[in-house]
Amino acid sequence: MSELFSAMSISAHGMRAQSERVRVIAENMANANTAAPTPDEDPYTRQFIVFKNVLDREMGAKIVEVSKIGEDTKKPYPVKFMPDHPGADENGYVKMPNVDSLIEAMDMQEAQRSYEANLGMIEQSRNMLLQTIDILRR
Repeated sequence: MSELFSAMSISAHGMRAQSERVRVIAENMANANTAAPTPDEDPYTRQFIVFKNVLDREMGAKIVEVSKIGEDTKKPYPVKFMPDHPGADENGYVKMPNVDSLIEAMDMQEAQRSYEANLGMIEQSRNMLLQTIDILRR
């Protein structure tokens, strides 16, 4: 029975990690059109999440955790012609966030599916546990 509880715990850690990933993606999408406030400042920078495997000695199994939340400084900021914006430079261009909404939507879909897969594992473990209890009652 401890294997079933371990499977549920591993899946719960996976769900926690994926929910943090969804939070970061949602923040990226919310700021995708936020231009730089002044010509000298940078706009919102896309964030990404890095996972790591951690050995849970109590369970004797590896679990997933968030290692860090970093900023994507490698992708350049696109510029958009908006001469009336306070963040426009002398040529009328404003730096926009380096967030690609299409990539964020695909990452969100992947995170959602991973979350659902972990939830499915918890449901299967729960059903197996309930069936074991029913067998023991007889």
